[in-house]
Amino acid sequence: MGTVPHTAFLPAAGKGTRMRPLTDTLPKPLIEVAGKPMIDRLLDAVVAAGVQRAVINVHWLADQIEAHLAARSDIEILISDERETLLETGGALAKAAHLLGSDPVFIINTDAIWGTGGPEPLQALADSFDPVRMDELLLLADTQRCLGFGGAGDFFLAGTGEITHRGEAGSAPWAFAAARIADPTRFGSQPIEPFTAFRYWDPSLAAGRLHGLPLDDFWLHVGDPDALADAEMWLRCHGQ
Repeated sequence: MGTVPHTAFLPAAGKGTRMRPLTDTLPKPLIEVAGKPMIDRLLDAVVAAGVQRAVINVHWLADQIEAHLAARSDIEILISDERETLLETGGALAKAAHLLGSDPVFIINTDAIWGTGGPEPLQALADSFDPVRMDELLLLADTQRCLGFGGAGDFFLAGTGEITHRGEAGSAPWAFAAARIADPTRFGSQPIEPFTAFRYWDPSLAAGRLHGLPLDDFWLHVGDPDALADAEMWLRCHGQ
């Protein structure tokens, strides 16, 4: 089996506007899904996979997240503080680059829940990542096996594992399932300012170095109150 990354980056800074009114007074990562905060579900999975350190960025209601994380003793937690400026997905990685080290890292959204609830997709990413051929390996969900995702899909997947963005196509069969493994040494090359992940992804797509791994499971995207209710029903029906 592939070596599981020592470090995971878990974005937790967003305002969670689609989850309002719940997020008016509670940061989205602390919203409970079937009795457990989303960030704890994810931390449980990365710990079970063998990750030893989590770098977590904070902005919206940051004090609540930091206080909650202080109770975790099973994993080292480092905070990347974005209280002054919310940096979006790409800018957050530029700011946290000095904390991530030079070995491959997981990058996982805190609203990502897989049907099993366990670490299996993370081990699969670690097993399949080849830094010689890849800058990043993205976990991809079949758009027909998603709950809470109503988008048109993000990527096309070649038999070699290379992916292309749907661009002007109306839809694509694969959705980015909110988890990836990456070479973090690229992140420090960008200025610390708000920008999306595509500033990193576009050159990798052009060079054929952005790859995808199909998720052999359902992906639960907990993005709004309706999706939260659906995810809770799924997890309870499946004993989680």
